[in-house]
Amino acid sequence: MTSSYSTDIVIFGGGIAGLWLLNRLRNQGYQAILLETDKLGSGQTLASQGIIHGGLKYALHGALGGAANVISDMPARWRSCLAGEAEIDLSGCRVLSEHYYMWSDSGFRSKLKTFLGSKSLSGRVTAVEKQDYPDFFKAATVEGTLYKLPDFVVDTNSLLQALVEKQRDWIFRVSPGSYTFERNAAGLVNAISFSDGDTQFTLEAQKFIFSAGKGNQQLIDDASLAEPKCQLRPLNMVYVKGKDLPSAFVHCIGDSFSLTPKLTVTSHSDAKGETVWYLGGEIAESGVGKAPDTQIHSARKLLTTLFPWINFAAMEFHCFAIDRAEANVRSNSRPEDAYFIEESNVLVAWPTKLTLTPNLADNITEHFAASGVVPSGATAQQNLSDVLEAAEIATSRWD
Repeated sequence: MTSSYSTDIVIFGGGIAGLWLLNRLRNQGYQAILLETDKLGSGQTLASQGIIHGGLKYALHGALGGAANVISDMPARWRSCLAGEAEIDLSGCRVLSEHYYMWSDSGFRSKLKTFLGSKSLSGRVTAVEKQDYPDFFKAATVEGTLYKLPDFVVDTNSLLQALVEKQRDWIFRVSPGSYTFERNAAGLVNAISFSDGDTQFTLEAQKFIFSAGKGNQQLIDDASLAEPKCQLRPLNMVYVKGKDLPSAFVHCIGDSFSLTPKLTVTSHSDAKGETVWYLGGEIAESGVGKAPDTQIHSARKLLTTLFPWINFAAMEFHCFAIDRAEANVRSNSRPEDAYFIEESNVLVAWPTKLTLTPNLADNITEHFAASGVVPSGATAQQNLSDVLEAAEIATSRWD
């Protein structure tokens, strides 16, 4: 006999976007559940550097509208959540660095000073006096200029824990391929049928949200949706482990002032308490398709050039490939904002960037309110834990 369950909202995807949506919707009274086919955070979430940024890199590229305007409010929004004073209580999330920095060698000092003095950036970026440099830059053996940004860095592991903590009873793991989407007489997706061994049941809902990052495309195909399109932007990320590695949180920029810094460094700790440098930026984009040895050689050479006062000879280098998933909205160009599209009762959503996750939740909850999707007011009568197991939280690559 097939059991039947019902809820208001079903969310697919257990990364930060899906978990944030789960918290927002349940806080607003919706009966919402989240389904994950792997471990929570196992995709883009734990591959993220955890930077909550305010869009300065868009401004460096001269793009002062659109994305730069939307994203500029995000650091303050996140800080309110971290203080437990906003729509989601993230007071349990650890902040790795209260500030993020930008480092430019002396050759670009005049050009950068002129640009950062522009009206559009007034008050957003401040030059750091040498006596106030963080310890890492006080040890520098090359001339350069350091700027402090309004950005900061969160520990994505503890962010996951904070988002899961109050919603554990509503987060489940499902086996890939164990479900099919059902449509009603009007052609709208209104239920999911599950069949996994001896377990068979149907789950009905008002709305379904796909927020599974790279997994969205498979869900789109499974639900036979025609309009939503996903695009992938690959990266070859590098991390470095070393006993004497100092802590650093910095964008290193080149003369092009491009949207992608030459190097972006964040610092983390592995399970043994050893410092890990996680490297993104241009090194990750240009390294796509390179063999591990080649990518590691490039990273080691770049670090030695940028930070000659650090001896990387005995450091342990690793790299891995990861895809950033985005909506394909304008002929493969990068989306500027968090984005969702609805078709046949299904919302397919991408935050585009970690920092824009609250904006995605705003857009979806406002859409529900405007389209008459309201909490049912019913108390859950059935317990899905009778038929589904809880989803586990993933660990970082370096653990």
